Amino acid sequence: MTTQAISEAQLHALADGVLPEEQRAAIDAHLRAHPEDAARVDAWREQNRQLRALFDPVLDEAVPPALLQSASPPAANGAWRRHAMQTAAAVVLVIAGGAGGWLLRGDGGDMPIASASPISLARSAAIAHAVYTPEVRHPVEVGAEQEAHLVQWLSKRLGTKLQPPALSPLGYRLIGGRLLPGDGDGPVAQFMYEDAGGKRLTLYVAKERAGRQETAFRYTQEKDLSVFYWIDGQLGYALSANLPKQALGKIADAVYAQLEQPR
Repeated sequence: MTTQAISEAQLHALADGVLPEEQRAAIDAHLRAHPEDAARVDAWREQNRQLRALFDPVLDEAVPPALLQSASPPAANGAWRRHAMQTAAAVVLVIAGGAGGWLLRGDGGDMPIASASPISLARSAAIAHAVYTPEVRHPVEVGAEQEAHLVQWLSKRLGTKLQPPALSPLGYRLIGGRLLPGDGDGPVAQFMYEDAGGKRLTLYVAKERAGRQETAFRYTQEKDLSVFYWIDGQLGYALSANLPKQALGKIADAVYAQLEQPR
């Protein structure tokens, strides 16, 4: 019996709610047999929910009078205005979902977003930060009270020894971590920290398919979300927080210094 391969496009179609019904049974069977793909689909659904929570209110906003005056025909009625607003909101959602632009416009240098591993790493880290840091009851899968288990588990899944940096001298305590689906390169680890005021930052650690390579610190920002990211050997790192560049840069320096220490 030949099993039909399941494509990435089909998984995305399932997450977006546009998968043809006749393909549903095969996809459901695939997800039951491949829990990592099931986790990826769940993560994409959560990202969609976050995007819609961010942009759906646009549908209810009044169209600016100046825009109506310049764009609408003389006989425009309320229905036409509503249609125009829905179209504009749809464009925003397509841009946000397809390019990740709602999170990262930043300064990715001269590297093309579609093919550059470092900026892709930063984008994925920023999305994961936006999805999980607002959680009140379940921001992490394993709490810091089980740090030894957390480190052992994530190290085993990524196939390399991990150690979350100690950031308490900078005012941040580890609250735990979670395993996340990667972009085709295997699972990803996310460590989450919190300061006394409840502000959170995350360290995203991913295995790099390109093998051993290095990049200097790079920085990108969208509104208040800052991300420092770099590749060191076979691992890519991204530190994300709603902090000014200088403040997060100081923490990134401390993280890098600890990761470079012999283990």
